Amino acid sequence: MKMPMLVLFLMLGLSLLTTGTSAVAAIDVYDFHNEQQEKQFQALTHTLRCPKCQNNSIADSNAALAQDLRQKVYDMTMAGKSQQEIIDYMTARYGNFVTYNPPFTWSTAILWLAPLMIILTGLVFMFRRTRRLHRGSVQTEDGWGEEQESRLQALLTDDEQEEDKQ
Repeated sequence: MKMPMLVLFLMLGLSLLTTGTSAVAAIDVYDFHNEQQEKQFQALTHTLRCPKCQNNSIADSNAALAQDLRQKVYDMTMAGKSQQEIIDYMTARYGNFVTYNPPFTWSTAILWLAPLMIILTGLVFMFRRTRRLHRGSVQTEDGWGEEQESRLQALLTDDEQEEDKQ
C-alpha cells in the first residue's frame, strides 16, 4: 500500500517540475545597444495588436505569430528602422488591424462615422417628437389647454341646461 503512494508523489513532483520549466523557457530576452532602442521596442510591442489573438498586443500574447512579430520588431529596431517605418511594414503585411488606432480611410469611414450618425439621428427624432407633442396640446400660462377648456365649457352648458329644466 505504501509503494503506490510513493509512486503517486513522485509522479506529481515530476509533473510540477516539468510544467515550471516550460513557463520559464517562454520568456524572451532581447539585448539592445542603447536605451532608446529598448524604449522603441517596448512601445511598439505594446501598440501593435496580435492578428491571431484579436485584442492582445504582441507583447502580451504567447501565440507563435506574436513571437515572430516581436522578433521582427526587434530585428528592425536593431537595424535602425524608425517607429513609423516598422508600423508601415506591419500594416503593409497585416493590414490596419495590427494597429489599435486605424487611420481614417474610405474603408474605415463607416466605423468612424456610424456612431456620430446614430447619435444625430436620435437627436433629430427626439426634437421632432417633442415639437409634435408640444404642438398637439397648446396650453395657456395657467396650464389649461384648449382641450380642457372645451371640456369645461361642455360641462357648464350641460349644468345650465339641467338647471333650466328644473
